[in-house]
Amino acid sequence: QVQLVESGGGLVQPGGSLRLSCAASGFTFSRFHMNWYRQAPGKGRERVAYISSGAGGTITYVDSAKGRFTISRDNDKNTVSLQMNSLKPEATAVYYCNATARIGPADYWGQGIQVTVSA
Repeated sequence: QVQLVESGGGLVQPGGSLRLSCAASGFTFSRFHMNWYRQAPGKGRERVAYISSGAGGTITYVDSAKGRFTISRDNDKNTVSLQMNSLKPEATAVYYCNATARIGPADYWGQGIQVTVSA
């Protein structure tokens, strides 16, 4: 069955770094666009980063992540990662891995992983 399993979250001090990873299985990973979303307490879900299917030639970030976060994918290992540097307390949220099909309606979500930025 389809699975997206996030890892790498945790507690980090302001200014620190974390690397989130998402391991995908049960579908043809290279044919899916991949996203990282986050949801902070009391707020809606926000897309943080996007990488297109295949070679990942198109990448976008939410403004607050530009210059500090980097999304990447490895189609051989069926993984997508989010490197987060210079973290700020406002980055505290549950982070979700999401896969959307290049063709068709398929849309898959991971269970989410907590990231807490605090001194």
